[in-house]
Amino acid sequence: MKHSLLCLYAALFSLTLCGCSDDTEMDILDVSVPDGYALSAGTSTIFLNSSKAFDTPADWVSGAFATRFNRGDRLYDDVRTGSNSYGGGLGPVYAGYSCGSCHRNAGRTKPTLWSEGGSGSTGFSSMLVYITRKNGAFFQDYGRVLHDQAIYGVQPEGKLSVTYTYETFSFPDGDTYELCAPSYAITEWYADSIKPEDLFCSVRIPLRHVGLGQMMSLDPHEIEQLAARSNYPEYGISGRCNYISERGVTSLGLSGNKAQHADLTVELGFSSDMGVTNSRYPEEICEGQLQMSQGSMMGLAYDRLDVSTGDMEDVDLYMQSLGVPARRNIDDPKVMQGEENFYRAKCHLCHTPTLHTRPRGSVLLNNTQLSWLGSQTIHPYSDFLLHDMGSEIMGVGLNDNYVSGLARGNEWRTTPLWGVGLQEKVNGHTYFLHDGRARNFVEAIMWHGGEGEASKNIFKNMSRDDRDALIAFLNSL
Repeated sequence: MKHSLLCLYAALFSLTLCGCSDDTEMDILDVSVPDGYALSAGTSTIFLNSSKAFDTPADWVSGAFATRFNRGDRLYDDVRTGSNSYGGGLGPVYAGYSCGSCHRNAGRTKPTLWSEGGSGSTGFSSMLVYITRKNGAFFQDYGRVLHDQAIYGVQPEGKLSVTYTYETFSFPDGDTYELCAPSYAITEWYADSIKPEDLFCSVRIPLRHVGLGQMMSLDPHEIEQLAARSNYPEYGISGRCNYISERGVTSLGLSGNKAQHADLTVELGFSSDMGVTNSRYPEEICEGQLQMSQGSMMGLAYDRLDVSTGDMEDVDLYMQSLGVPARRNIDDPKVMQGEENFYRAKCHLCHTPTLHTRPRGSVLLNNTQLSWLGSQTIHPYSDFLLHDMGSEIMGVGLNDNYVSGLARGNEWRTTPLWGVGLQEKVNGHTYFLHDGRARNFVEAIMWHGGEGEASKNIFKNMSRDDRDALIAFLNSL
């Protein structure tokens, strides 16, 4: 049975902008959809196929919001320096020197895991390295993230290297595919070396910043209802919510690889990723470490915050106001065949095609409301739930042994697929999964274990033509 979404898209063609707050005059947007396209995010859908497809404002961004959007865009992309002046505050240790260093064009910068074999040599690595003891505790001389970069004159916390083991497998029809399993090692520890047998290390490449405003506007009750009924024992699927307690409030987790955050972590990103202090995280990330004294010797002072709350909210606004690329080539017979195969493989049981945003939209970190994101029908292809993906493949599988909130090491949030077909155009690569081990869509599918096992096996047993069609459908998203 065909589960095409074309009828739903057609019904959305005449959407109007809704969900405005009581004191805001409602604007009307006439959404005109070009032939061959389909709306992905209601009135926030844009029709770009270029390298700026993730990095363009939605059409409703105008006036004062456009000014703030542009300011947030600059703050997102501008390179931080290790000075005490405005735009400084980098370090003493860090992972990236700007949001855009890891999220080029609001996407996924090509990971140095493949280009440099681990930690980057040009001031960023386009990845985060989470480290814990095997009992789950943090190391005394380190935080949750290994900072493998540092400003001039300061020693990084350590350096990551990766080696890959390759193995070739066959589909039943004789076609072959290759998987590569990563093995990570950390060297050049700034403090006493940590023994590998006492270390869990989880590597994460950046996520695409597509549809973040829509994600933050999701109706949490709809996600909880999905969890309540997403039990498909015949396919081994049973998704669940992650709940996060932050600042005394327990909330539904939505963002991050394990749905381990209830917001977009702008403040945490400035602090942990760049070493930029702010009102929520006023201490340096290397507080108490020798890098503090090294930074002082380089002229750094630690008696002021490096970024204001207003600036951080402008970054939050920028991220939530980006347009979402429309689906493309929806009337192509191969894509339509692939859409049928997507449902045939039961991919939709986790990669839920259609969700809805709550009436009043989202609220930014300093309480600005984005009502324009409210009451929209969206197509993220995700249920934003946790699923067990951890069956061993090549002796490793997708269990990273890293606990995040309620998420166990073998559990991962379903990755939203909107925009995934444009990643190569935006960022010049097709590395997928949390650590970029998959070099293309086929490898990403074949790494699925646990609750993804049934879908993987259905895909595996398809004909070459049907497999190619499913990949064509993913490229249309």
